[in-house]
Amino acid sequence: MSAYYQLIQREQAADGSVSSQYRSTIHAQGAWNSHEQHMAPATGILCAELEQFMPRAEMRIGRISLDIFGLIAFGDFTIQTRVIRPGKTIELIEAEMQAQGKTCIVARAWRMMTQNSQQIAGLEDHSVEHPENLPVWSGIKSWPGGYIQTIEARTDDQHRAGKGIVWLHNRQEMVEGQCTTDFVRLMGMVDTANGVVPRQSGDFEWMFPNLDLQIHLYRLPQGEWLGIQAVQQYGQDGIGLTSAVLHDVHGPFGRSEQILTLRKMAG
Repeated sequence: MSAYYQLIQREQAADGSVSSQYRSTIHAQGAWNSHEQHMAPATGILCAELEQFMPRAEMRIGRISLDIFGLIAFGDFTIQTRVIRPGKTIELIEAEMQAQGKTCIVARAWRMMTQNSQQIAGLEDHSVEHPENLPVWSGIKSWPGGYIQTIEARTDDQHRAGKGIVWLHNRQEMVEGQCTTDFVRLMGMVDTANGVVPRQSGDFEWMFPNLDLQIHLYRLPQGEWLGIQAVQQYGQDGIGLTSAVLHDVHGPFGRSEQILTLRKMAG
């Protein structure tokens, strides 16, 4: 099996909303629990539904906001996608994942009208070292679960607890029998940011799962490599934050944020 998910069926309702049923494969397995999906491929499959839902040539997704309602159950699930706020220049769409009768994730994406702004274009985020110039980083394999086993990671000698640049790549299709777009492939790895620069080493004394994932895109990403320039911070009252500048092989293209709930490990 060379894909994260299998599509079981898809139906479109009279109001234009789309309901899709999927089954996760072992490659989508999470790191915290063996009976859950990893948020990274779950983000990818939600983005696949958002990308193909009533596409408009003059618009693209500029922001994706994902809220995690609880454990993302492994196995069969459905995604229902609909328009929340239609518009000519901005449009809000939503994809809701449900499994075992419960909402797992709600993803909302703003589509924004595109136009030529090269005259005023400028970035403060800077390019980082190309992944082909960096060594393989085996440290990511310290995480368990099927998803992590699909990932190739590379980093430099500046990588440390709490901060670093990690490049990620995988050869899996998001959906069995379907070609994965660059957008979906890269969005399907962004959530990994929370695990590439943990502030703890060895056996963790504290868990730090994220409750959300916010992605802002000032450029549509291209290629198969995702660069994550991440910083992880823990507050003093049980809440943390992982922030990242996102890169492809052409340079920076956006940013991500994840709010963390810090929990003492049992035992």
